[in-house]
Order: sequence, then structure tokens, then C-alpha cells
Amino acid sequence: MAPSPPLSRRSVLALGGSAALGAVLAACDVGTRPVPMTGDGTTATGTAGGPAPRLQQWYHQYGEEGVREAVERYAAEYEAADVTVSWQPGAYDRTTVTALVGGEGPDVFEYPNGPSVDMIRDGLVVDLTDVFGDALADFTPSMIERMTYDGKIWAIPQVIDTQVLVYRPSLLEQMGLEPPRTMEDLQVAARELTTDQVKGLFLGNDGGAQRMGGPMLWSAGLDYLEDDEVAFDSAGAAEALTVLRTFWTDEVLLLDSPQDWDDPAPLTSGRAAMQWTGLWTFPQIRAELGDDVGAIPWPSMPGGSPSVPVGAYGSCVSARATDVEAARDFARWLWVEKTEHQLDFATSYGVHIPARLSLVPQADVLADGPAKDVAAYVVEHGHVQTPLLWTPRAQAAWAEMMGRVVREGAEPQAELDALVPLVEEELERVAV
Repeated sequence: MAPSPPLSRRSVLALGGSAALGAVLAACDVGTRPVPMTGDGTTATGTAGGPAPRLQQWYHQYGEEGVREAVERYAAEYEAADVTVSWQPGAYDRTTVTALVGGEGPDVFEYPNGPSVDMIRDGLVVDLTDVFGDALADFTPSMIERMTYDGKIWAIPQVIDTQVLVYRPSLLEQMGLEPPRTMEDLQVAARELTTDQVKGLFLGNDGGAQRMGGPMLWSAGLDYLEDDEVAFDSAGAAEALTVLRTFWTDEVLLLDSPQDWDDPAPLTSGRAAMQWTGLWTFPQIRAELGDDVGAIPWPSMPGGSPSVPVGAYGSCVSARATDVEAARDFARWLWVEKTEHQLDFATSYGVHIPARLSLVPQADVLADGPAKDVAAYVVEHGHVQTPLLWTPRAQAAWAEMMGRVVREGAEPQAELDALVPLVEEELERVAV
């Protein structure tokens, strides 16, 4: 398989984690899974007067220029341990889990939306609840909740990302259109803006099958799960997915872009009048379009509200770290104590939202324009990308179902009903 191109923090919002994770864990014999080194899952930190602990820290391969140099600079500044940063290209999620299961993985590592429930249950990571101290209330509450299982917090949110509907105001004005606030408005706008040269809407080359399922549910007032029970088959879900399919059948979607949804080129090149993309693309959009750009949440349907997905890479500590306590100390230093590094990481390499609430007002890149609007949308309309109990197996089945509905025209209610037993089986397996 050819290596994947460099990614950015956008990948945390692509599919909500690796669909292959469940298969990796299931393929491993129970005897090979890591177990805590002591009763509390920690080891002693170093030896008095001895050499500093040596730690391996892993990141996925970010696409934004300067990120690698920044995280290497952070690690070099830390004096209590010798930290080596490793840049992991390709299928990062799967590679990381495989390495952790094999006992040769990193000591500290990032993972999309924190570790999966399977990683937690199989003892691959350690509890980080106590590393937050008094700073816990300063972290984005929805992400802390997402990274909590069985009353314990398993990761430290590093930075918040989101996706929104970005549009060219000049093109809407030419057609006498206002930015769409409802799904009906969006359908009308997509049709009116579609010409021989321009498509009204770009949701990705798959028509939004892999990433618009959540926004469609939220905008209809629904979710994947509610109170740890299936909620995606409630009244209105099939109608929401039918609307997404309608964009395809109305032929208003750009479907053959050389770049996918995580790159703003479909919008900036003029091939699409509206595009679903991430906050991280805003510097490029502003550089190419100037002030001819606006951003709105995914529009609402009757009974629902506008919505945006919220995700965050979380810093985790391996249960088989060479020195678990030293690894926890480093994670605490970088992602809890060093607020100047956290602000730099969030705002100096693309546009992202700091995970700490107190740092958001200090983020100059979020001070005005569409980026400021998006930061407000995260608070007003944000939904955690996927619940923790929405397992990789559930996500894989959901993704396949969405492809059948959006691209092949499968009947939504039948597809949703068929998915319920599998998800209920997963919930029974992982519920506390």
C-alpha cells in the first residue's frame, strides 16, 4: 500500500478513530495484552542521582508547516526526562495500537478523541485523572467527558478542532441568497448556485458519506447514542439521511475534486460555492479569497438545531511505558502546566481552538472574522464527534451503511434498523 500523505489535526475529525482498532485488539491473545506494572499502574521514577528517564513520544504526521519543529522544541525544553519525539506517517491509529499491544510502543502518545474504550478496557493506557489538578475545570468540558470512562480520565485534550460550512458571500449575493440557516435553505442554495462551471456544494468526494452522518443526526435533534443506548434509529433519522442522499441525486455536489474535504481548494478554486471543511484551513482560505468568505454551522432540520462536530487529540500514557510515572509527569508538564506551549500549538500552525477555556481569549487568530464565529459555534452548537461507547466496530458498520445510503440509494430506515443489533451488542460489551 502506498504511504498516506501527511495529515494535519484534521484527521481527528475524519472518522472518529480507526475502524481497524477492534480487529487489532481482537486478534491479540489475552496473554499478550499489557497489564499494570504495579497495583496502581505506575512505576517508580528514576533513581536518585541516576540518569534521567528516557521517553518516547509519538505524534501522527501533521501537515501544517512547523508543527514537528514545535513539538521537538517543547520536548527539548523538558529537563526531567530525555524525550525523543517520533513522527509517525501513514495509518497512525492502527500502527499505534499494534505497537502498544506488542509492548514496543511509545511512552506518551496522542490519539484522536482520547483512547478508545477497547484500549482502556484492554489495559493499554493508564488513568490520568490526577494530573489535571485544579486546572480540570479549565478544559473544554465536552472533551473531558469524551475522554472519561468508569469515572476516570484517560487523556489530556491537546487542541480542539471543528468543521463548518464555508461559503463565498459574493456568489450567494449574485443569486440573491442569504447564508442558509435551515436544511431547506441549504437545498435551495445548492441548486441555485450550481451551474455548468460551479457546483453548489462540496462535502467530500464521497458526497459526505463518511463525515456528514453525525451532523445530519444532530441537526435533526438526534445523536448516535443517548444515555448509552441506541438513538440513531429514532423518528427523523431516516428523513435526515434521505436529505443527504438528495444532494447526490440533485447533482449539486462536486464529486471529482483532486483534493478532498480537508483541503479548501474546491472552494478557493471556484469549483464549489460552498464547502464543508475544517477550521485549520482558514489561513489558506483567507490568503486566497480575502474577505470573500463566511462560515456557518451545518443547518438545522425541523425539531433540531444547527451543529458542528468537536474533536481533539488527547495525550495518553502507555501502561507499558518504560517509566509510567515519568511519562505522566511529562504529559502533565506539557499539556496542563505549559500554557504557553498549548497556545502556540493551537494557534501558530493553522487555526485551532485551545483546549483550555482561559486560553481562547488569548488566541489572536480567533479574535475576528469567520474564525471568531467558528469558535462561538463550538460553544453554542458543538457536538462531540462520536461518544466513547461508539466503538470502532460500530463506526465501521455505520460508515459502510452511510455509503450504501448516500452513494447507492439504499433505503435509510431499513439500513438503520439493520445496524441496531450490532451496536446494541457493542454497548453490552463495553458498558461500565
